[in-house]
Amino acid sequence: MGFTQENAMIGIIGMGDMGKMYAQILSKAGWRINACDKPDSFESLKKEFASLKGVTVYPNGHLVSRISDFIIYSVEAAVIDKVVAEYGPSTKVGAIVGGQTSCKAPELAAFDKHLPSDVEIVSCHSLHGPNVNPKGQPLVLIQHRATDESLHFVENVLSCFESKFVYLTGKMHDRITADTQAVTHAAFLSMGTAWRANNQFPWEISRWVGGIENVKINITLRIYSNKWHVYAGLAILNPSAKEQIRQYAESVTELYKLMIEGRREELKRRVKAAGAAVFEAGTERQDLLLKDEVLDRFSLSNRPREATTPNSHLSLLAIVDCWSKLGIVPYDHMICSTPLFRLWLGVTEYLFRNSDLLEEALDTAIDDKTFRTDDLEFTFAARAWSDCVAFGNFESYCDRFERIQEYFAPRFPEAVTVGNEMMKTILEKTTNK
Repeated sequence: MGFTQENAMIGIIGMGDMGKMYAQILSKAGWRINACDKPDSFESLKKEFASLKGVTVYPNGHLVSRISDFIIYSVEAAVIDKVVAEYGPSTKVGAIVGGQTSCKAPELAAFDKHLPSDVEIVSCHSLHGPNVNPKGQPLVLIQHRATDESLHFVENVLSCFESKFVYLTGKMHDRITADTQAVTHAAFLSMGTAWRANNQFPWEISRWVGGIENVKINITLRIYSNKWHVYAGLAILNPSAKEQIRQYAESVTELYKLMIEGRREELKRRVKAAGAAVFEAGTERQDLLLKDEVLDRFSLSNRPREATTPNSHLSLLAIVDCWSKLGIVPYDHMICSTPLFRLWLGVTEYLFRNSDLLEEALDTAIDDKTFRTDDLEFTFAARAWSDCVAFGNFESYCDRFERIQEYFAPRFPEAVTVGNEMMKTILEKTTNK
């Protein structure tokens, strides 16, 4: 094969946010890039990359495929089959092809079906968003149909990201991404839905200021500031994700019923049993992923933090109940977890490994009605998102997502900035764990 930086060309089909990030990083590292997006984006994309040496924009994927030695499909999982069917037959003889979708089952099936037999397949997936520094982040490599030489070439190409390579099969990738992302996304999507339903901007309300609430607000806004398809493909096309999102909705509903019925002892038994299944006994004194000084540092609110209003933390109680029901131990997948998942695990651990705080949340759930309407709307939202995913309707998912996105849009720039700092902090905390 003999691909080197001097003689090889990298193709990128799909210039959304991640495609652009790949083009920018790879070209700055000295690779020659051939890129394309939808035909009607050709002129605007050409202007956008005119000043970036090493990136050549083409009108379509046929022109990219026939001259590139390593081609990365950076398109939504929902359309991967259609795009590969169109451009795959034009792939250069002996080239390597990979994809950047969050769900590998449909991607690899499309490659197997539509790519010529003389093409090798090494897929990839950067487990972070386009606004996160890739250094130290997990980057999955899948040697699906390829020689070791081809895998080493892909490693060489992507080494400029300074990410941590994680080697998986497509099936393992989908199971782990479901374990670490599906319910995490569902929880934050449901929070945003509930706040919108109650016509709340939570950072303007004193009971949402400080600590765990900062993480909830920042990450919810961060998710809604992205494109809907980033989450829809993983949720709808990954069978494991569907199961987990359904279980999360069931956990939310069942715990909420225990709360409003005042079944204190049953609620405590169930939650503590779930916590015992997920968090190892005897770890209460071990160093937490997140501490008070970290949680308090990142706030969108201009209000001073006074005494924290006790919260039932239904979203956190339900995530542990869900993990317990599904037999998921979240620490097992830290090596290929996203920054979002590490933050979510961090605040969950913060609650469950502080027995006084957990006891306060459980008593609040029974005795205090301050968050009762929020929890009601959150329950409705979790069930609605689960139904949306179960029906497999991308149009419905898009409509639901974008209506809430519009509501929170004015605070996105600030939330992304604060969120990036939170990501950096939690990454530093978990790098050596």
